[in-house]
Amino acid sequence: MKSLRNRLCLVTGAASGIGRATAELLVDEGARLCLTDINRPSLDAVTQELTEKGGRVLFHRALDVSDPYAVQAFADDIHKQHGCVDVVMNIAGISTWGTIENLELTHWNQIIEVNLLGPVHIIHAFLPPMIKAGRGGHLVNVSSAAGLFGLPWHAAYSASKFGLRGISEVLRFDLRQHGIGVSLVCPGAVDTGLVKTINVVGVDRDDPDVQALTRRFQRHAKTPEHAAKKIIAGVKKNRYWIFTSLDIRLGVLAQRFCPLLYEGAMKWLSRIVFKVYKDTDNGSLR
Repeated sequence: MKSLRNRLCLVTGAASGIGRATAELLVDEGARLCLTDINRPSLDAVTQELTEKGGRVLFHRALDVSDPYAVQAFADDIHKQHGCVDVVMNIAGISTWGTIENLELTHWNQIIEVNLLGPVHIIHAFLPPMIKAGRGGHLVNVSSAAGLFGLPWHAAYSASKFGLRGISEVLRFDLRQHGIGVSLVCPGAVDTGLVKTINVVGVDRDDPDVQALTRRFQRHAKTPEHAAKKIIAGVKKNRYWIFTSLDIRLGVLAQRFCPLLYEGAMKWLSRIVFKVYKDTDNGSLR
């Protein structure tokens, strides 16, 4: 799929962050768009903005990807009006971090339902018609560095992102016979609105040490537009692995070929995070 011109592309999480930036680039590529996000006002605003700049947004609907019935109804309406899509981009997601003793089952359930079952619902609704049409296509699943590495406080988040990585690894080979490519996106630090709103269970986000760590993250982070460019380029070159920053690529190499270096880096990162924890509120999470 060297060109995305006139391709019908589905983007989830299209109202903000990487999803929005990807939708904007797809307009520049001449693609036709179907967009969804849970935030109706923001999705409507993005749709209007893209349309005003000449984008072809053929269908948009606000929905929760964790609701399989809403996703299936969304897919049925698109297929009825426009036929099967050519590219499916699973970008929508949420993030909750926390130590194992602070994470509640509600946190685990929500993050699995959105980050793992959400893409499953999209795949289940959109991929079989793609296969039946016999035109090939492409599937993009956005995982995370947390789908590769044992990052501190990421147990629930990593469960969802490792799971999506596993699904992608299987479909990478299963879908080849149908001419459908698969890309697994593993972003590192990306400065989206999620950085300021992310739920770190038990941690006071207003604490000066926590805010300093957040600013440090943002200085290191790439923009959503940078990540979107990497995704579009990867799809056009039919790449399976798509990394948005060099540090994640180097981390994968270290994990594979120099495990002691990888373990040392994870231990160092854990010490930094837990030092912030100990320095906030006299070491008590709240």
